[in-house]
Amino acid sequence: MTTRTAVVTGASSGIGAATARRLAAEGFHVFCAARRAERVAALAEEIGGTAVRCDVTSAEEVAALADAVGPTLDVLVNNAGGAFGADPVATASLDDWRKMFEVNVLGLVQVTQALLPALVASGAGVIVNVGSTAGRIAYEGGGGYTAAKHGTQVVSETLRLELFDQPVRICEIAPGMVRTDEFSTIRFGGDQEKAEAVYAGVAEPLVAEDIADAITWVATRPAHVNIDELVIRPRAQAAQHKVHRVL
Repeated sequence: MTTRTAVVTGASSGIGAATARRLAAEGFHVFCAARRAERVAALAEEIGGTAVRCDVTSAEEVAALADAVGPTLDVLVNNAGGAFGADPVATASLDDWRKMFEVNVLGLVQVTQALLPALVASGAGVIVNVGSTAGRIAYEGGGGYTAAKHGTQVVSETLRLELFDQPVRICEIAPGMVRTDEFSTIRFGGDQEKAEAVYAGVAEPLVAEDIADAITWVATRPAHVNIDELVIRPRAQAAQHKVHRVL
């Protein structure tokens, strides 16, 4: 049998790295794509995959990723994304908003465009877009990120409509509170105290491996089964603003 192949963007840490490991454990040859070449090289060596240095906002690097993948691809996990800043709309940095839209929406579209022919050629391709519960509801200080993740959701919905007659499934995973090494630290510009406050008192937030498990389950359903969207939160998070904390 031909080895199934998968691309995971943003694979250098967190959900991306965990997903690459989980897919490899399921027998996929994984193309680990991210900006930090040394990290994805180490990951690819660990799991027997292929490392590709790729900034999803760069047309040239995305084209190189498509060349590395070749003519067919079974699974694309559009995981690269991020949140930058937490200021109110009135004072938010437009540069931060641009960065969020570039990576969470335009980067996702650019990678999808480049790899879609290979996904169609496989005869049963799967695109899993990593969104967020922020793509479902607004919250104070999250205007730019929620706008971008709403964009991720709408792109996923539009692709499903436009590709309804093609052998490609379009799925979205929308995680709630996930504690990873870098997400909140990057959002708050390296302020570790603010980053830690996000999870303060939450005994069991989700972790990267929980989301990787969900992504892999979605991606490995039978070819006629499309999981349109999967919203996944820790038990402690009933809603965006309703979190059980033990302080």
